[in-house]
Amino acid sequence: MASDSAIPPDDGRSGRLPPIPEERQTEVQRRVAAGISGGPRGGLRGPFPALLRSPELADRFQKVGEYLRFNSSIPTALNELAILVTARAWSAQFEWYAHHLLAMKAGLPPAIAEAIAEGRRPEGMDARQSVVYDFCTELHTTHQVSDATYAAAREHFGEQGVVDLLGVSGYYVAVAMILNVAQVPLPPGVPEPLKPLPKG
Repeated sequence: MASDSAIPPDDGRSGRLPPIPEERQTEVQRRVAAGISGGPRGGLRGPFPALLRSPELADRFQKVGEYLRFNSSIPTALNELAILVTARAWSAQFEWYAHHLLAMKAGLPPAIAEAIAEGRRPEGMDARQSVVYDFCTELHTTHQVSDATYAAAREHFGEQGVVDLLGVSGYYVAVAMILNVAQVPLPPGVPEPLKPLPKG
């Protein structure tokens, strides 16, 4: 399972909803923050400093994310592929930055990620990579999947896999929304990894 150890901790730079200093957290916020930091993520990163403003939501949200990140029926490299497709669809710079690191660690070929970042269909994908890419791309662009795309996903991953692909796509749309609205910064010196795509 891919952990967040490769992702630097939040350096406290200001976004719209920056990390709340521990001394200013409520008892509930401290409990939720400790639970997230003590789990497989190993820290309070990404959307969670912002979400801590609503600690019960943060707690419930992180439990869904923990399943989708660490226990999904979709193999890790393919799961990260689905997340990268979502990050590109939302131009979520921090989401792409964090999950590109995790995708590389999980063994996703760099050329696949590069093509997605550039808005191109990757060449040379194997059958399962193609199914995940097609399913997630179609879902994000048309808000549906065709019968053929659905059937291919079910054939390769079963009905649980189809639901897990839907879950990871939807969860990381929500993460992208939070990251983008909260303006979570990239680490110092890291340029924005995603360039604007041509419109139309």
